[in-house]
Amino acid sequence: MPATAFISYSWDDDEHKSWARVLAERLRADGVEATIDQWAAVPGDQLPAFMERAIAGNDFVLIVCTPRYKARSEKRVGGVGYEGDIITAELLHTGNQRKFVPILRRGEWQDAAPGWLTGKYYIDLRDSSSSETQYQDLLTTILGSRPQPPPVAVRPPASSAARPDPQPVVSTDDPIRILGVIADEVGEPRNDGTPGSALYAVPFRLSRRVSGDWAQAFEQVWNRPPRFTTMHRPGIARVRGDRIVLDGTTVEEVQKYHRDTLVLCVAETNRIIAEHEQRIHREDEAQRRVSEEHERHVRDVSDKVRFDE
Repeated sequence: MPATAFISYSWDDDEHKSWARVLAERLRADGVEATIDQWAAVPGDQLPAFMERAIAGNDFVLIVCTPRYKARSEKRVGGVGYEGDIITAELLHTGNQRKFVPILRRGEWQDAAPGWLTGKYYIDLRDSSSSETQYQDLLTTILGSRPQPPPVAVRPPASSAARPDPQPVVSTDDPIRILGVIADEVGEPRNDGTPGSALYAVPFRLSRRVSGDWAQAFEQVWNRPPRFTTMHRPGIARVRGDRIVLDGTTVEEVQKYHRDTLVLCVAETNRIIAEHEQRIHREDEAQRRVSEEHERHVRDVSDKVRFDE
């Protein structure tokens, strides 16, 4: 499934509305299922309900910042003000900061960004020579194709005799598995009547501590799994050490809907990491052969260079 993005902006003027529409068109041409009110909302729609669905149902929300957007957001005026309430409530509940991507369109950042966006990494799409580079930064973020660091090599201990009380070791060749719910660490719902207040965090124990690459891959797969139910919640999964946490669900939802998706996403992540490690191994082997061939060649030629004649 393609990544999805909802564009939140203020109707500053016709030129700005046209610019927002062109941005959505370009994103769709580049593989992102972008949504904008000019296409999705029609006369007769309940606009608050539309905004809630758009913000909750998309992988990303692109917040187009201008001085007018800031003023309307902070004064809670109109659709922009209502969207701000929904966004800040979701941020408070899920903590998924990366879902909300600010875009600076007009003015300076301090004059265009609402207070709740202060300190965030933003995309600068004002008319400038760097706009194309900034757009590519936005696109790779949405598509999950930003450059990734190489895996960290695991160095063997200096001396196995120095390790006290060795514990049973799980082979790193064994695929990662979910062992079960960590019941004594399940969160509690707020139940204060606000959107999402009946949800809470549910942690799961993994068969071993996972690498940063595995954790990042799982979170991306969870956001766009190969198969999922209508109750799937992108953006709620995080991986820390030897556990997965779904922060924004219930144990009943896990039992009815998320269990199979979790198993599927773990299997898919295992496949992705295995392929990555095999590719790295092949590249290392190829580089080793090149280096060995170079060393042999240098030795052969060096032996023929004589200075005693």
